[in-house]
Amino acid sequence: MITAKAIWTDQERYVAESTSRHSIVMDTAKEKTANSPMELVLIALCGCTASDVVGILRKKREPFSGLEVSAKGERASGYPAVYTEIKLTYRVGGKVSRKAMEDAVRLSKEKYCSVSAMLEKTAKITFEIEYDAAS
Repeated sequence: MITAKAIWTDQERYVAESTSRHSIVMDTAKEKTANSPMELVLIALCGCTASDVVGILRKKREPFSGLEVSAKGERASGYPAVYTEIKLTYRVGGKVSRKAMEDAVRLSKEKYCSVSAMLEKTAKITFEIEYDAAS
């Protein structure tokens, strides 16, 4: 079982920690001094799918030299202001075959990424892949 907690520190800031005993700071104020909880959700999505794609590319022995996953999210106008649309951009470096990269992203989205599976309950998740063979 995974556990997590958030402890209010001051103003609109909280220190959160989980089972792993690592801590992060969150900020819900308008002028942020740390990531907001909803920003952390997008960060979690990027990390989850990036981890899947790296693992799959390694198993396929694809010669990738880098991977960056970024996300842009649109939220509902009312409360709860859940994500309604998320666009992921995968930027891969190296001489990775297009089929291998497309397969890795598809497998992450459809099978492996737990964060994506949860977010797809409220958000349409789309993606694009950019290839940077020079890196």
